[in-house]
Amino acid sequence: MATKISDSLRALSGELRYEPTTKRIRALLGDRPVLDSRSAVVLWEPRRVVPCYAVPANDVVGVLSPAAPPAHSHEAPAVLHPGIPFARHSTPGKALDVSAGGQSAAGAAFELGDPDLAGYVAFDPNAFSWLEEDDAVQSHPRDPFHRVDIRHSARHVMVSNAGLVLAESAAPVMVFETGLAERVYLPPADVNWDQLIATDSVTLCPYKGAAGYWRLAGGSGEDVAWSYQEPLAPAAEIAGYVSFYDNLVQVREV
Repeated sequence: MATKISDSLRALSGELRYEPTTKRIRALLGDRPVLDSRSAVVLWEPRRVVPCYAVPANDVVGVLSPAAPPAHSHEAPAVLHPGIPFARHSTPGKALDVSAGGQSAAGAAFELGDPDLAGYVAFDPNAFSWLEEDDAVQSHPRDPFHRVDIRHSARHVMVSNAGLVLAESAAPVMVFETGLAERVYLPPADVNWDQLIATDSVTLCPYKGAAGYWRLAGGSGEDVAWSYQEPLAPAAEIAGYVSFYDNLVQVREV
C-alpha cells in the first residue's frame, strides 16, 4: 500500500523525535557562551510543532543547576505551538536553570530522561542567541524536513475587503512551505498603500527572516498583511513583496 509521507510524519508528532546534525551549534547568553557542540540534535518534544537544539552535557560551557518547580500544571496542551513556552514539557526529564557570566536564564534547559538521548540537554530557542557555524539562527532551529519553495507566477490575483481593492497583480510570487497553506506575495507596486497602515508587529521566521505588518486603514488594529523587507538569503526573491491573511480579507484568482 502506498504511503503518503506527510501523513507518516504527522503520525510521529506525538512521539519524542530527534535528528542529528553535523553543524557546529553555539548558544550565547548575552555575550557569554553557553554551549559549543558538533554533536547536536534537532529535537521535538511530543506534540511540539517547532524544534529546539539538544547537545551532550559535555558540550555545555555554562552552569546548569536545578530549576524551581513550575507553577503551572504538569499537563501540557494537546498541541505545543510556538506560543507555548519551552518550560511546558511533554516528555520526562529535569528542568534546569542556565547561568553564564553573571547572567541567568531560569528553566531554559531540560535534561532529557529518554534512554536514547541519555546525557543530552535541550535548550530554549528563545532564551539565547544561536549560531549554526558562524550564521545567526532566528526564532528556532531550521527543521531539516521543512522546505520553502518560491516560484514566480502569472496568476492574476486580487485582494479586497468589503468591495475595496487592496491589491491586484498578474505577477505574484507563490510561496510553498512544508505543512502550511500556499501563500501569495504581491509586488509592492501593485498594493493600494492608501488602504494600509503599518503597525509595530514583528515576527521572526528561521527560513525567511523578520516580517513587518500592516492593518486596514480605518479598520480594527488586527494585522492583515505582512512583508519581509530584508529577508534571509534563501528567501531573497520575496523582498518587499506583500502577502495578506486570506481569513481576514478576500484573496482570489480572477
